[in-house]
Amino acid sequence: MSATTQPMNDAPFPAARDLGADKVPWADVEWWRSGGLVPYPAAMAAMERRVAAIAEGEAREAVWLLEHPPLYTAGTSARREDLIDPDRFPVFEAGRGGQFTYHGPGQRVVYLMLDLRRRGRDVRAFVTRIENWVIAALAEFGIRGEIRPDRVGVWVPRPDKPPLADGTMREDKIAAIGIRLRRWVSFHGFAVNVDPDLGHFAGIVPCGIRGHGVTSLADLGHRVDMTTFDDALLATADVMFA
Repeated sequence: MSATTQPMNDAPFPAARDLGADKVPWADVEWWRSGGLVPYPAAMAAMERRVAAIAEGEAREAVWLLEHPPLYTAGTSARREDLIDPDRFPVFEAGRGGQFTYHGPGQRVVYLMLDLRRRGRDVRAFVTRIENWVIAALAEFGIRGEIRPDRVGVWVPRPDKPPLADGTMREDKIAAIGIRLRRWVSFHGFAVNVDPDLGHFAGIVPCGIRGHGVTSLADLGHRVDMTTFDDALLATADVMFA
């Protein structure tokens, strides 16, 4: 499925283009993609406006694909000791669940502004659908993503790397998930490492998890451009929306 975008006037998100109803089979959900790097404060302001409009019944649900410049975000459970290098990149209070995470070029960020009043009001089921969507998209490239009950996000087993000190197999995180709800409308979402600079994660303890590392499609030998990865998200989105 092609993810070629079409220009739209009065886009609700910075530098965004509508993916087009002919490319997306869920006509009740708008799909937008921004070019360039979207500043974090501008993204948060745009999401706040859209979430408020959805809650009031004045706008349709939306999925927004974008990239940020290098930055760290702190979730509501972030521990100050996990911010190892506070001067490396800007740090923003995100308001979402979770701890510290990194965003930057080469990482596909997907913000989900969805109305859970019409999707079951089940937060755990909602997060599970997100996890399964990410796993299905990764499978399009032959990557086996997995979830762990004690660790948030999507993980990739790494038998090719030395095990941890206790002999446990090393696992690397390839996708982070962080959701916030307001009046049962979601915002924030998930981020998949397509081809970011993995060295940028060294300024934090990602999601507060020590021992295990981070990886990306490129690190696993799959060098794909962002549009190709978006195509995989679209091809597997029935896992989330069907």
